[in-house]
Amino acid sequence: MTALRDDELLIEREFDAPLALVFRLWEDRDHMLRWWGPEGFTTVELDWSLKPGRPWRGAMVSKQYGVSKFSGAIREVEKNKRIVFTFRWDEDSAQNLDTIVTVTFAEKDGRTIQTFHQTPFSNVAARDSHVGGWSSLFNKQQIYVENVAVAERGGLRT
Repeated sequence: MTALRDDELLIEREFDAPLALVFRLWEDRDHMLRWWGPEGFTTVELDWSLKPGRPWRGAMVSKQYGVSKFSGAIREVEKNKRIVFTFRWDEDSAQNLDTIVTVTFAEKDGRTIQTFHQTPFSNVAARDSHVGGWSSLFNKQQIYVENVAVAERGGLRT
């Protein structure tokens, strides 16, 4: 594996769920609303559709931090393999640089390995400030995905 540059963030997560399900929950805005955003945040707005070239936007809220708005554009979609999109905080902040997010999916023994890569960041502090937020979002995603997988194995439609 190649060493990361200072302007890159990489997070890998393994889910006890089939790859097609994990990808589908990225495709479906209604499912994303249930897990998008760090713990303690609720996503209240999400205009998301996996169509290359299409802009997207969202807003999440928390009692502690108030409203956070973000946006970007979908760049590439390769079903069950890869999603590439841009991400930008809409607020005027030191972190208002457009970043490119690449999420890849691989299956291993009936489980899914999701790899999240984001770059470039303007500095190491900006990069490091995203680690907790994305990791927390993936905590919520993991609980949601694995619960949906249990429901589907039990014959429920989701």
